[in-house]
Amino acid sequence: MKQNRTKNSAISLKYNGDSNRAPRVTAKGQGWIAEKIIAMAQQQNIPIKKDKYLVELLEKIDVGREIPESLYKLVAELLAWVYQLNNEYPKNKKNHRVKV
Repeated sequence: MKQNRTKNSAISLKYNGDSNRAPRVTAKGQGWIAEKIIAMAQQQNIPIKKDKYLVELLEKIDVGREIPESLYKLVAELLAWVYQLNNEYPKNKKNHRVKV
């Protein structure tokens, strides 16, 4: 039986259109920290999207920092997914969180 040597990773993003220019990384971690981030998201009914490629890119950003412009398109697609899940439009909901 092969063991999975890769650790789970999780990134938390928050976007508030009133106070942020771009989504901000609010938490990130691997292993048990990632599990805690995911558990907290589940408890708060925050959407969770599995996207290994996006996680790899977001892991490079320090907690508290806004995402760089080079990731706007990818994160915009993620936010569109969240809006669709919430059945709301961006203008009706200013504060969005998502765990990746």
